[in-house]
Amino acid sequence: MSATVLYMSMSLDGFIAGPNETVDNGLGDGGIRLHEWDFSGPVLDEFLATGAVVAGRGTAEPADYWGGDHHGGVSIFIFGPEAATDAERSRPRVTYVPDIREAMSRAKDAAGHRNVLVHGAGVAQAALAAGVLDELELHVIPVLLGEGRRLFDRLGPDHIELERVRVIAADHGVTHLHYRVQPRTP
Repeated sequence: MSATVLYMSMSLDGFIAGPNETVDNGLGDGGIRLHEWDFSGPVLDEFLATGAVVAGRGTAEPADYWGGDHHGGVSIFIFGPEAATDAERSRPRVTYVPDIREAMSRAKDAAGHRNVLVHGAGVAQAALAAGVLDELELHVIPVLLGEGRRLFDRLGPDHIELERVRVIAADHGVTHLHYRVQPRTP
């Protein structure tokens, strides 16, 4: 069965981008440090084996919507409350979806038996709040950014329990942590 999986590099203090994020500076000041690790081997293979992508505009716009092809011709679903932009409408694999549950459902349908790659803090937060994010694959980089955009800033007061699935200590001090989100109990 396919799962929705957040793949995210983050600093040890929880930042996914440095300060001063803009479309032209998508990772913020110093944020490129979060992606200076050897992205290869099983982690890359797993990432590229996904069958669809769900991202927010804060991730997709600086990446220019990956030129309309994130990897392997998979469908890209952009979650956000605003209407679709010309850039989104001009790329056949990119679809705007204003509801997080619908975005995840449509991505799972498009992915078939493969997992859905989830990108972006806003998407992750919305999906966790809605109970539609299945797993987290976090790449923890040995740096303290001190400020910027945090991954889990606006989750609210409810606890979200996680089950550790895998830990890989890799080169360059990076630790890959994989968790399964546990169902909430009323």
